[in-house]
Order: sequence, then C-alpha cells, then structure tokens
Amino acid sequence: MNLIDSLKVALRGLSANKMRTGLTMLGIIIGVGSVIALMSVGKGAEAGIVSRIQSMGTNLLFVSPGSTQSSGVRTASGSAATLTVEDGNAIKSEISTVAAVAPETTSMVQAVYGSTNTRSRVTGTTPEYLEVRSFNVGKGEFFTQQHVDSHSTVCVLGSETAKTLFGDADPLDQSIRLSAGSGTGFVFKVLGVMESKGSQAMGNQDEVIFVPITTVQDRLSMLRTSQGGRTVQTINVQVTSESAMTQATQQIGELLRERHKVVEDDFQVRSQEDMLSTASEVSGTLTMLLGAIAGISLLVGGIGIMNIMLVSVTERTREIGIRKAVGATKQDVLTQFLVEAVVVSVAGGGIGVAVGVGFSKLMSGMTMGGQALQTVVAPESVALAFAVSAAIGVFFGIYPATRAAGLNPIDALHYE
Repeated sequence: MNLIDSLKVALRGLSANKMRTGLTMLGIIIGVGSVIALMSVGKGAEAGIVSRIQSMGTNLLFVSPGSTQSSGVRTASGSAATLTVEDGNAIKSEISTVAAVAPETTSMVQAVYGSTNTRSRVTGTTPEYLEVRSFNVGKGEFFTQQHVDSHSTVCVLGSETAKTLFGDADPLDQSIRLSAGSGTGFVFKVLGVMESKGSQAMGNQDEVIFVPITTVQDRLSMLRTSQGGRTVQTINVQVTSESAMTQATQQIGELLRERHKVVEDDFQVRSQEDMLSTASEVSGTLTMLLGAIAGISLLVGGIGIMNIMLVSVTERTREIGIRKAVGATKQDVLTQFLVEAVVVSVAGGGIGVAVGVGFSKLMSGMTMGGQALQTVVAPESVALAFAVSAAIGVFFGIYPATRAAGLNPIDALHYE
C-alpha cells in the first residue's frame, strides 16, 4: 500500500471519530498558537527596544562615571563623581572626530503650577542636547547658551509633563516652581514644550523638564567631584561618522585619563552598539524563555496524540487482524497509524499557526501597564512552531504505530 492509500485510510479512520480527533488536535492548536503569540510578543519587545535606542540619536557615545572603591569594597559602576562640564568642553574642542557634545545631569524634583503638582525628572543640559539626542521643540523655544552662561531659571517641558501641569492651557511664559528638597524651591519660566518622544531605554522622555545645566548644578543638585567641581552624570558625544566611533572612543579615554590624572579609568565610554547588543541579548533570552514556556503545551499536545492513538489501536485490534490476514504487511499497518498521528499534528499545527498569527495581530496595540504592546510575527518562529508540531506527531505516533504493527493477526482476530 502506497502513501496515498495510507493517507486515505488514515483520513477515514480520523473522520469516524470527529470529536475525539478534534479534541486531540486542540492540544496542538493551543501549543502552536501559544508559541507563535508569545514569541511575537518577545520579538516585538526586542524591536521596540532597538528602535528606542536608535531614536536617541546617531553615532552616539555615552561617557559616564566609573566606580569607586572604599575600604576594599568597589561600588557600582556610575557611582564615582568624576565627570564635569569642563570634561565635555575639552572633548568637544580637542577631539577632531567629535561633532557635538551635550553634558547631562538629572535630578528628581517636585514641579508645582497653581494647585497642580507632579514628581518629575529634571535634565540639566546645554542647547546642543537637541542635536545630539535628536529632540525637537514642539512649541516655543529651547533655552540658549546665554541662558546657560547666566544660570537662568528657565525651563522647557516634556509633552506629558506639560499636559499634567497645565492640561489644555498654554504653558508658554507661565511660571512653575521646582523643588528638589524640603524647601520652597525656585520659580522657573516656561520657554517651550518638546515634541513627544515616547518611552526609551532610559525612561519616558516626555515626563521630563529641561533646565540649563548650570542652573541645575546651582539650585537643584549639590553633587561635587573630590576636587570640589560640579559634576555631570553623562556626557553625550556625537561622533562625526560611524567609522570614527572606535577612534573617538580611544581618544576620549586618553584625554580623560590625562585630565583626571589617573591610571585606572574612573569613567566608562559606551556606544549605541554596546547598548543595542546588551538589549538584544536580554530580549532574545526573554523571547526564548517565552517560547520554551509555550512549548510545554506542545509537549502536552504530543502526549495527547500518543494517548489517543493507543486507544485507537486497542479499539481497532480486530481491524488490524483482518487487514493482516488479507495480506497487509507490518510496514503497511505501521505507516497507516503513523500517518494518522502526523495528519492530526500537521492539521493542528496549521490551524495553530493561523490562531497564533491572528492573536498576535489582535494583541498588537493593546495597552498593558500604560505601555502599548507591540508584536512582531517572525517567519522563523512560525516555521519552527509548525515544524515542531509535525515532529511531535512523528515522535509520539511511533510507539502506537509500532504497537499496532506488532500485533499477532491470530490474537487480533480473537480480540473482543
């Protein structure tokens, strides 16, 4: 009996017990659908992280403080107060491969307008921040270098912060009060509102208030270097081209070691590629974990196939005996039951693919925890889930098929 004949016999056998066949397929459908849906969530999260890091700007290097050591114990990276605005100025003026520099320091403040207040992040920086980090002003204007030099109490609001404080009212030229401690704080004039940037690797960039860095250092942050200088938390460096990134990293390291008079680096220089690599590795691991968890249901579905096929062998013992008595070979019986198992798993896998893709599309755009869920259905995850479902049909169908093929025809004919 050829494969086509075996397929016809298998389909007749399965159609004779439609309910049982459908329930058996359900395990595979759920398994394949779950794998595709959960892996699409993981892939979507990875794509979202990558796009957010890339939207921070192009050809970026991030210079941040290193770690400190006290009593033989090394603290976390970034805890050393070593970087200053002057370091940023030196990087800009002395390294030819650097196009722009924007030092940055952050502080949490209480922002108050009238009877409305909110907890927000203040970013102290310079006008170059717009170019370096690809930000745009939506309304009004950004502060200028003159504001930085004169330590002006002016600010530019992120779109969400402006909405929280002012609602639908126009915030331009209004005054808000910013307080970093228990005092009454300082009054700042609103110069503008930023275009929406959305969530990024470093938090929601719309829930922020931009202030001249000198003003933040004077009024909202008291951090100092060991020599008494005003510190910054990050120096954002835009390199002239992607090909110059390695050279710029080396030159920045040499310059800062000379300026800080240290042998062991008290700073670290990271690139977007470093951040992308780390983020992709973490999100890739998460995606595989989600896929593995969903894959457990595929395993359960395979066990269900084996269970039903064993029941089918028992119920059709006399049929097997008759077929062998009229000339069916052991290979014919083996093929028939194996084809039945594969048909169930492949059909279930095909329906599961449709369910998984549809559910992924349905989830895309849904809001969970205040964040819009993004899903990406990768062709390789669909192919993998379908291939695994077919393999499960073969694997879990072998034992029942072998058991059926091994029945003695005389015993089978006497089976009641």
